[in-house]
Amino acid sequence: QVQLVESGGGLVQAGGSLRLSCAASGRTISTYPMFWHRQAPGKEREFIATITSSGSSSAYADSVKGRFAISRDNAKNTVYLQMNYLKPEDTAVYYCRAVVPGKGAFWGQGTQVTVSS
Repeated sequence: QVQLVESGGGLVQAGGSLRLSCAASGRTISTYPMFWHRQAPGKEREFIATITSSGSSSAYADSVKGRFAISRDNAKNTVYLQMNYLKPEDTAVYYCRAVVPGKGAFWGQGTQVTVSS
């Protein structure tokens, strides 16, 4: 019902920055809260950030608070994750998630972020 495609991952030095994008298609996401999650090798997938439908409010996991910023451009049907002051422990596959009322949750395929020390 909705397709999500993440991009912008890559290899970066500790202390550096990356901006991830999540492009949605199939339907508008302008009325849905959106989420970013990540999964490191051998670990559970964890929540890292969420944003309200209008973009007026956001919330973060303690591990990324003050370093990451979620945003959205509903005209472009896209959600972003700005990642600053990256640490090696941020290395993971990052996933975008949408929850559609009456349909459930939809996930992107993920994008790899690797932070070297």
